[in-house]
Amino acid sequence: MLMRRFGRPGLLGTVARTAVIAGTATATRNALDRRQQRNAEQEAEAEAYEQQAAAPAAAASAGIGDQLTRLATLHESGALTDEEFAAAKLRLLG
Repeated sequence: MLMRRFGRPGLLGTVARTAVIAGTATATRNALDRRQQRNAEQEAEAEAYEQQAAAPAAAASAGIGDQLTRLATLHESGALTDEEFAAAKLRLLG
């Protein structure tokens, strides 16, 4: 007959509990890191878009070709969606 132990956990129980706590802490930290990275990327995209939107007004002397090249670069880098790129291009050409 097995005797059931009461009281403090043995070495194996302590190790198992520590592993569970460490795993939970790592998972939580990774989730926070991913959220911070996603927020930073969104802020960078918004800033690039705002700069792009202000660029045609600030650089009126720059040629339309230069401005279209800049827009294409932003679009290729992912800072502008297809819809944003089309709208900005229309604004320049129209």
